[in-house]
Amino acid sequence: MKKSLMSGLVLAASLAFAGAAHADIKIGVAGPLTGANAAFGAQLQKGAEQAVADINAKGGVLGQKLVVELGDDVSDAKQGVSVANKFVGDGVTFVIGHFNSSVSIPASEVYAENGILQITPASTNPTFTERGLWNTFRTCGRDDQQGAVAGKYIAENLKGKPVAIIHDKTTYGQGLADETKKALNAAGVTEVMYEGVNVGDKDFSALISKMKAAGVEIIYWGGLHTEGGLIVRQSAEQGLKATLFSGDGIVSNEFASIAGPAAEGTLNTFSPDPRKNPMATAAVEEFRAAGFEPEAYTLYAYASVQVIVDAITKAGTADPQKVAETLKSGGPFETVIGPLSFDAKGDRTTADYVMWIWKKGDDGKITNVPL
Repeated sequence: MKKSLMSGLVLAASLAFAGAAHADIKIGVAGPLTGANAAFGAQLQKGAEQAVADINAKGGVLGQKLVVELGDDVSDAKQGVSVANKFVGDGVTFVIGHFNSSVSIPASEVYAENGILQITPASTNPTFTERGLWNTFRTCGRDDQQGAVAGKYIAENLKGKPVAIIHDKTTYGQGLADETKKALNAAGVTEVMYEGVNVGDKDFSALISKMKAAGVEIIYWGGLHTEGGLIVRQSAEQGLKATLFSGDGIVSNEFASIAGPAAEGTLNTFSPDPRKNPMATAAVEEFRAAGFEPEAYTLYAYASVQVIVDAITKAGTADPQKVAETLKSGGPFETVIGPLSFDAKGDRTTADYVMWIWKKGDDGKITNVPL
């Protein structure tokens, strides 16, 4: 009887060990899946889910399948920390996200303390990777990089036009505005206005009146498409003929929906169109066949999953700390946005911000295209 019982226990233990050895790898995907920035959340979700589906269809990684767990942070820092803690409890070991820098930064502390590796496709504030954490990476660039491109463009191509720098007081928005201001000032251009507005504001009449009085011709906007679209729309309605210039926070077709005809001519910084990269052809076709246009950060989320899987393969283990070490030393990693390598901080070793413009296409719709 004892022998039989022991044999049963040994068998159970063996099966449990085998199950653990081939357990699924849980990947958390976190961002604003609902709320004002849900368009960006959808990009992160769709991009990561498609990458996981494609990788699983090829057998997964190291004999293990990838499983996606979603976390909705509603672009709120406290909610982001709650999502992070839930991921910890659910056994997530890798996270794709978050979208907002103000969410990614506090969430990354939770992940670092609990052995979770985080790759953000969209959080561009330099602080995210400047704190010496082992676990923070991004497939996008940084605001000091795109701010330098924006400042140089304004100084060289829009000379003599009075500039107002307006931001939304967030980690991302104000951070980007300040980096652009720094680049402008270094080039000998001094802004005529520098002001902050609140996320969620709807009426910008007072701000526009001040800009009209200051003779503003260029509005540099540090923030997202929601308030940015309203500012450019209301400026046009109130007779302020100024060009809006912004960063990657307005790269969503919802910007044109909010701004209306006034969106035409708006400038912004972003990477070269990732949809045009030859490495992305098959993925782009998949997204479009499913009725989803992979704009902005969709392919950056896809690439985030790819670098994790490639690093797991090279490391020979799904241990997040060893994967992090491999990401910092084992590149380049082939992705849909091109080959990526990371420095000791977790930043990309290449910066690729270029100028984009919102213009009317042959179909009459205003969309964002490279300048």
